[in-house]
Amino acid sequence: MGVGWMRTQSMGDGSMSKASITGDQLHAGMPSPDPVEAAAGALRERLGERVPPLLALVLGSGLGGVVEALHDARRVPYADVPGLPSASVRGHAGVVVAGTLEGARVLAFAGRFHLYEGHSPRTAALPARLAHALGARLLIVSNAAGGIRRTFRPGDLMVIRDQIDLMRRSPLAGPALSGEPRFPHMVDAYDPALSKLLASAARDAGVPVVEGVYAGLPGPSYETPAEIRMLERLGADAVAMSIIPEVIAARSLGMRVGGMSCITNPAAGVASTRLDHSDVVRVAARAATGFGEVVRRVVKALR
Repeated sequence: MGVGWMRTQSMGDGSMSKASITGDQLHAGMPSPDPVEAAAGALRERLGERVPPLLALVLGSGLGGVVEALHDARRVPYADVPGLPSASVRGHAGVVVAGTLEGARVLAFAGRFHLYEGHSPRTAALPARLAHALGARLLIVSNAAGGIRRTFRPGDLMVIRDQIDLMRRSPLAGPALSGEPRFPHMVDAYDPALSKLLASAARDAGVPVVEGVYAGLPGPSYETPAEIRMLERLGADAVAMSIIPEVIAARSLGMRVGGMSCITNPAAGVASTRLDHSDVVRVAARAATGFGEVVRRVVKALR
């Protein structure tokens, strides 16, 4: 099921009761408020934002510590925002943070919603849609990923140049949302200029950086060695279970998108190491300092 909402119903005696409506039911055509606008309105009130953010971030497993660099930060837990589920995966704090970095306003979603948690693709894309509703036109998505390319090492930051969508479900499926064209152009899914800026910022900061193609699968099981060999032949350099719904929605809204994956481990079959989510979070947390420095330099360059 998707995002939960409440509809007020008359009981016939002048009293009112509330009935739960899910986000998927909303998109199926039931009368309701716009879920994105309702959540965005609540965030505007709680965050007190009056100036559109220069940049929005979606922070994946172990990378949420980047928000500690934001000054004058205000935080709103996902659970306090109408329609946002709580984050349930380890390494995802589940909080929206607005603050200042290098003199610019930055909006960060520390944690995301995955298809494997039972969320719909539209729910998985909510951070991108909310960022746009709050005025952001630049989005940087990040996550932890397994390295398919044999030269990648744990701790490398991979600038995402392109993606392979193997999630099989799109956040654009169903009734078209206002302002989102049905068939967005995806040739430059990851903005070339923003990708170049991410790579140069990492090099200037002395952070290990590589570039490649990202493959997104629904999860939650890790891939088999045969699946990794298939992905390698398809041209993928890294693989994980997120990002793609956010990128598709953001591009449909006309946002410029940059992406960065922290390579936390060799993918299944590339090395003999047994995969464990605890190791993924630990490696990503170590790389978070370098990623935060990359973000700082990108913000400074964009001002």
